[in-house]
Amino acid sequence: MVITLLWLYISRNFAKIVGLESPEPLANLYTRSYFRATWITTALDAGFWTAMKIRTKWLRDLASMIFTIYYLIAAEQADEKVRKVRGLLTVDHLRVSWHKSTTPYLSFVTKAMRPKLTRYPPRAIRIPRPANSSYKDPVNGWLYFDGPLSALKSHTKIVLDVPGGGFVAMNPRHHEDKLLGWAAKLELPVLSLDYRKAPEYPYPYALNECFDVYNSLIATQGRCIGLSGATVPRIIVTGDSAGGNIATGMTLLILENNESQRHTSQETLPLPEGLILIYPGLDMNIGNWMSDEQMALIQDRRTRKRNKNILRRKSEDYYKLTPDTPHPSDEEDKALSPTVAAKDNSTIITADNKSLPPLKPPTDAELDLIAHPTLAHQSTTLASSKPRLLKTRLAMSSMISYFNDRILTPEMMRAMIILYVGPHARPDFSTDYLLSPLLAPESLLSKFPKTCFLTGERDPLVDDTVIFAGRLRQAKHNLFVQRKELGLLKAKDTFDEKEHVEVTLIPGISHGFLQFVGVFPEGWNHIFRCARWIDEIFESKESRANTSEAMNERTVGDPFHQRHHRRMPTESSGDEDRPLEMSTMSAVKTRDFATNDVDGETSYFTHKRRQGPSRAMRSGRGKMRRGGENGHQREKSMVSLASEEDLLGRRMKGLAGGLMGLDHEGVETP
Repeated sequence: MVITLLWLYISRNFAKIVGLESPEPLANLYTRSYFRATWITTALDAGFWTAMKIRTKWLRDLASMIFTIYYLIAAEQADEKVRKVRGLLTVDHLRVSWHKSTTPYLSFVTKAMRPKLTRYPPRAIRIPRPANSSYKDPVNGWLYFDGPLSALKSHTKIVLDVPGGGFVAMNPRHHEDKLLGWAAKLELPVLSLDYRKAPEYPYPYALNECFDVYNSLIATQGRCIGLSGATVPRIIVTGDSAGGNIATGMTLLILENNESQRHTSQETLPLPEGLILIYPGLDMNIGNWMSDEQMALIQDRRTRKRNKNILRRKSEDYYKLTPDTPHPSDEEDKALSPTVAAKDNSTIITADNKSLPPLKPPTDAELDLIAHPTLAHQSTTLASSKPRLLKTRLAMSSMISYFNDRILTPEMMRAMIILYVGPHARPDFSTDYLLSPLLAPESLLSKFPKTCFLTGERDPLVDDTVIFAGRLRQAKHNLFVQRKELGLLKAKDTFDEKEHVEVTLIPGISHGFLQFVGVFPEGWNHIFRCARWIDEIFESKESRANTSEAMNERTVGDPFHQRHHRRMPTESSGDEDRPLEMSTMSAVKTRDFATNDVDGETSYFTHKRRQGPSRAMRSGRGKMRRGGENGHQREKSMVSLASEEDLLGRRMKGLAGGLMGLDHEGVETP
């Protein structure tokens, strides 16, 4: 048998063995271990897709493994099979490919290769919706906890995971390597959600499900999953791939909800203590070219060292097509940067060693001429031979640069986005930041919790990571500068990027590397890296809380400390330079977290969400109750707004109500 298989391999790969075959371009794109793993996953995809039309389940499972063994030997046929299927993808193809790890034979092999991590198996769980949710059916999930259920009552920390799967497939059982590793390493409950998938439940159903689960965890203080309910649980949210998109959108929805509740008597939601995003897909508007603003975020001097491989790869997109063109140096890159050219007053050296005067900002007449050029001006411009400074360089997006990726291709992204949005929705891809969190406004990003990113450098979605991380860093830095200018921070305080954003780009690998750690053992290191991030975020929050509490106790309990800091009439203080601060008191007594229950009659907060025109909602599955038993109309929620104008009017009314002397019912107060 071994001799036969060896003979088959040599006969089919003779040209490769003797070195006569043309080089495989993707072999040099990835590391050797990752390329070997993709070779196995490609054979698995080809085998399972070949057998997917067999109706008898046991025969289909057996045939899938037999075809996989064949495609491991006939690698070229496997690549050709996968290429043809991806050209005509359907949701069934995606689900067959991504659900294969739970088939009987492959599941047995996977468990045999996985180390023993926990003593207790994962437990299925159903989380009830908040009482004021638009939906009533509970949300399914899986609880990964290495201990008896009675031990949950001693825990106050939760890891809330939103698993990926292209919005259309996969549940927590397909991510068990990661989830079991975290449960064993952290010794904390890890709740992974089995949210409903598109196309049966299109956007924003999954986003609302995850938002409801977060609300239930806060409103019940963790009792809905077995915690004691004595305190509000501390939560870190994680998400990979499409799950990273939903996790980020959920955080934006929490911030948006808090903004709308700021001017009401209802409680706001506490933010997650941190976000862990693993190769997230944050931009649903796939484009070919990057804008100057996006390139500026990647070329920022503080991150240039980390992003150097990405920048070099974008340059190679052009120079590989023109190998005779001389490559620019790093100094030339800086000279071509529009931000550096605007700040640098040095002369510009052209190709013929002639110096040009420094650039000056254009006048109003020149700007008008650029916007509305005349025919004479265009002819003069074309005839002119004077050298000009090229202010931008064409930079192709990573989705197009890595369109031949062996894990995630543009055809797959296109299919997933179409299925997720649904056949009837028409979202604005340029403004809807709950669909594309990359577009979120800076006012929300500045309030984000600490966010950690883990992505491969050769991932088609790597641009989403570096751009969103750059926007987060920029928003946090701008807020730091504003607070410092207002005197809210000390003059000696410095901005520490790692307090807000951490990015790890892994060279030589692409997407989904945590999904097949059985054939890519290096993935375990990255699973435990994420566990360390979670542990560090929890510990840093605890240390800050303990420090603040100790300072408060020292100030209140020490008479000498109070007397020492008492302001005397003749003393001067730096506080005089601080801006005038005014505080307001709410006229409505806030409610304690412990008195709010998911099944209770009183609502924890007004449930704000965005509704898409999904079939489930149109059929009445997501409708709100409009009246109570006494015929009183229920308070109108954001979900039932008729138009954007109505939404804008209500937002403006909420913002201006306090200034105009209006109460919550719109009645003018004396």
